[in-house]
This record gives sequence, structure tokens and C-alpha cells, in this order.
Amino acid sequence: MVNNPGMEPVLTLADLDNWSFDGTALAVLGHPIEHSISPAMHNAALARMAHTDGRFQSWRYFRFDVSPADFPGALPRLHAAGFYGLNLTVPHKVMAFDLIERIDPAAQLIGAVNTLRRTATGWQGFNTDGYGLATAAAETLGISIADTPVILVGAGGAARGAAVECLQRGCPALHIANRTAANRDALLAQVRSLAGRTNLRGFVPAEPPPDLPRDALVINATSAGLKSTDPLPIDLTALPPVCGVYDMIYTPPETPLLAAARARGIPAANGLSMLVHQGARALEIWSDAPVPADAMATAVGLQ
Repeated sequence: MVNNPGMEPVLTLADLDNWSFDGTALAVLGHPIEHSISPAMHNAALARMAHTDGRFQSWRYFRFDVSPADFPGALPRLHAAGFYGLNLTVPHKVMAFDLIERIDPAAQLIGAVNTLRRTATGWQGFNTDGYGLATAAAETLGISIADTPVILVGAGGAARGAAVECLQRGCPALHIANRTAANRDALLAQVRSLAGRTNLRGFVPAEPPPDLPRDALVINATSAGLKSTDPLPIDLTALPPVCGVYDMIYTPPETPLLAAARARGIPAANGLSMLVHQGARALEIWSDAPVPADAMATAVGLQ
């Protein structure tokens, strides 16, 4: 067990050997997980909720470092230990899809889950990332995905959720950029049935087509930007004028992409607001109660 001042300790599966908790236990699983601020966020919301509903006084949110090799065995162990809800972060969202008992229909379309709710015999999976993204874009940038063309960079699990959300909300155009053509084309094929009237296309980030729409929202769903030495996921100067840039990364708070956007006077926001809103939606799924997203935002320094 690793203790971090002011934060929930980082637990491992070995801590389940002598697990004892009388309340309702929730947790986030990832690898690595020591950077996660989800416990502070959720526990702040639960403390507020406990003021008006006594049942939440016994709810608490933990964090577990679980390697990909240990992940399949972690789910039944956590179920046996009595955990009621789980959040999944990198690298478990796609892996969990084939390991759980039931999948919410919306998550079926994405092929990845980030929220699990206990059932009598296993877990039911949901995906709240798309909701978090759309709500965050509206809150931080004043941009409605339903009314705005989108240039989405990436084709992994995070991009899947974003693409499905954009198409379900009926954005006028969705252009998916990814360096690996096979991954990009697989994502395009996966979501094409949802396109409806949306103009759905793909391209290589280094070679943006000349007819990309003006005033699009650029969304970075890749890991490029986690390190200051990472190359830009896409060159904004090679695009037509865009209306905003949303980077799903929140650590560091200012990625090279965001710095490039602000240098050009483009409204930009990092992924912290998305983290808050996807977390609030997850807590709603577990609690079946109104969740104070403002308390979660304050806990992570957004307010």
C-alpha cells in the first residue's frame, strides 16, 4: 500500500486478502493509478450527498492499481469483496467489455466500458465518457457538439466513445484523424451505421484534406501531450480556422496542443471538466440520486 498525503492510498489486489469495509465501496481500477484524482472527486460528492441523504454516509471511493495481466481475476475478486461500483481507466476499458455479464446498449455501440455496477451474479457495464465530453465542451467552450463539425484525433477507446457521442447527437460532420490507417478504418466501420446525415470521413493527421469544414471543434483523444516532448497530435496551422480545441488529457493541464491553440487565440480546454462530468454520471448510475457535480469540480480545482 502506497500512502499519498491527502489522498486515498493506492491499493492492490493483495489488500483484498484482509478486506473489511462495512459501507458501500466504490473504486477506480487502472495501471498506473497513483495520479488518479477520482477518489477526491467522488468522495467530495458523497460527503455533500450525505448531508441530505444518510445512506451515503457509509459510501466511500477507493483506488486500485491493477495490471492488465491481473485484471480478469480482479473483477470476480472485487465482486466477492462486496464492491458495488467500479470505474475503469487505462488500460482496462476495452478489455472489460468481454469479461462482464451485461453491457448497457449505449456501451455496446462503443465496445468499451468505464463504469461497472454490481449485479447479483457479476457486473453490468456502462460508458459515461461521451456524456462527459459533450457536457464539458458545452460548459467550458460553449460549443454544442450537436451543432458543430468535429475533427476527432485518435482511434482508441477514448475516441470510440467520442465518435459514438458525436454521431448520436447528430453533429453535421465527423472527421477522424489517426496515424494508423487500420485502426482509423476499423473505427469508421464500427460507427458508420450511426452516421445518418453526418458527413463521416477519415484522414491522416499529417495530411489533412483541403475541404475540411471551417469552425470545427478539434478533439484530441490520443495520449500525445502527456509528455512535453510528445509531438502535436495534429497541426492546427494545417487546418481551416477552428472554433475550439478540447484535449481529453488533464495532466499536464497545458498540453502542447492547448498551448498552440491559445497562441492562435482559439478557445481551448483540457480534460478535467470531462473527468468531472463522466464521474458525475457514473455516480448517478450507482446511487440513483442527484449528484453535485460542482462539489466534484471544486475537489479537483475547477471551481
